[in-house]
Amino acid sequence: MVFLAITPSGLKDALREAAGSGTAIWCGADAVSEQDFAVLKGKGLTRFSYALGAREQPVLEDALDTIGQHHPDEIVWVEAAASAG
Repeated sequence: MVFLAITPSGLKDALREAAGSGTAIWCGADAVSEQDFAVLKGKGLTRFSYALGAREQPVLEDALDTIGQHHPDEIVWVEAAASAG
């Protein structure tokens, strides 16, 4: 399984859920600063060089394609925004 975190809070949730399991986590450049990413190095986190927060479909599709190349046959859990009820 792989987590794709879109926001800083989603990244925190993914890191908490993945702790100790070796689950890979990917995130956009806007989910964690370069400095904080450097601190998290070695914790199974990969950071795209571009932002994902706008949730533009082509950008997310490219991100998922890249993840699929690195983690073939893995299920990818994507952070989704809660719908307004």
